[in-house]
Amino acid sequence: MSDTPVQTTLRTAPPTPTRHGSAAAPLLTPTGLLTVLLGAALPMIDFFIVNVALPTIDHDLHAGAAMLEMVVAGYGVAYAMLLVLGGRLGDMVGRRRLFLWGLAAFGLTSLACGLAPDAWTLVAARVAQGAASALLLPQVLATIQATTAGARRAKAVSLYGGTAGVSSALGQVLGGLLVSADLAGTGWRAVFLVNVPVAAAAWLLAVRTVPETRSPHPSRVDGPGTALLAVTLITLLLPLTEGRAAGWPLWSWLLLAVFPFAATAFVLVERRAERVGRAPLVPPSLLRIPSVNSGLSMIIPFSIGFGGFMFVVAVALQSGLRYGPFTAGLSLVPLCAAYFLASLAGPRLVQRFGRRVVITGSLIQGAGLLALALTVYAGWPDISVAGLAPSLTVLGVGQGMVLPILLRIVLSELPAAQAGVGGGVMVTTQQSGLALGVATLGTLFLALLPSVGIRDALLAALLTQLAIVAGTTALALRLPREVR
Repeated sequence: MSDTPVQTTLRTAPPTPTRHGSAAAPLLTPTGLLTVLLGAALPMIDFFIVNVALPTIDHDLHAGAAMLEMVVAGYGVAYAMLLVLGGRLGDMVGRRRLFLWGLAAFGLTSLACGLAPDAWTLVAARVAQGAASALLLPQVLATIQATTAGARRAKAVSLYGGTAGVSSALGQVLGGLLVSADLAGTGWRAVFLVNVPVAAAAWLLAVRTVPETRSPHPSRVDGPGTALLAVTLITLLLPLTEGRAAGWPLWSWLLLAVFPFAATAFVLVERRAERVGRAPLVPPSLLRIPSVNSGLSMIIPFSIGFGGFMFVVAVALQSGLRYGPFTAGLSLVPLCAAYFLASLAGPRLVQRFGRRVVITGSLIQGAGLLALALTVYAGWPDISVAGLAPSLTVLGVGQGMVLPILLRIVLSELPAAQAGVGGGVMVTTQQSGLALGVATLGTLFLALLPSVGIRDALLAALLTQLAIVAGTTALALRLPREVR
């Protein structure tokens, strides 16, 4: 496929005014950047940290398959559903303020998860934890947009992208370590309780180091748009995540039937709101910006593949290769390290090679998936952690060359006044993709298990993700040629 020219060039938006309306927002110090990145890591880690703890949760709380999937899905659906609203609220009342509120709520809901006496309480606490994450995470990108510019912003966004990918894999590594360590007899509860002191430390740092910013012309909350977005995401993600475990009851098919109507209604309501001069939750004009449109179109399939991969691998390593939680987490360390190093190299590479870095990264990711599939095919069931390391390293390098640069592309042309809502839309897209990946690739893997066994079910999931990566590579040709 030829590398067809695209005339769009990425531009850096000016800093957002501060809450006092001055021309330039206060700069984000290195300590402040580290603090907001720590705040960003917490929700991302917790999306995946529970994966390796699910067998222990099932044993302790007698949860059952459907309830275990609710522990994962409840967090993901609440998180994705409220992210855009969280970005809009940050624009209105102050991003630092929402960041602090989100950290406090995340710490308290994590405590509730860690102390949950039964499965239903854990599910409710996870839903609340997802809502707290939705308050917290959009403020990170909006603060970076508002308090950095030029090379500082490029580096900060690349670090955010590195944090996003590494946190996802690190969640399963850390989860395995904590479950295996069984600190003070806490078992799986430690994967949630560990958030409490970390959130408290981040809160204290944020009070001192994160400047307050907000939109100079904040808009009112779009009630109809918020409700319709919630219905759209729930009617898609909930049945896909829970339907298989529940035996595909009637309610799951009814929700899926409602989804296209809810999605269409959401689009029409948002278009009308912008046409008559109101502020929609997701401004359609935002999606017409070339860098936003092309970047989001790649983030969706990338996140579907990544989310499904992390879930499937967590199950396959423990149930198929009989790895313990710690060994299962340890096996992902090469992926984490390679992803992070590749994400750090991204800003220099993209300055020289433009979108070819994303195309190359996507091809490398495909090579890593193919190598992993061959390793599974030839070595099952006697594959060591060292045997998995080469293919996971290649996979991590490819992923680290894709996601951080995509995030930078999406943010590059956002109007300064829409930093919060734009960041919320982007993260909603990413998190919805992760949840959809767990629902689709996870469901494919689990559905095939009884008939073909773990090895062949894993191979089917890996080859399906490889097909997704091929589509993602083609979509990369729509990205702007140059990244400045």
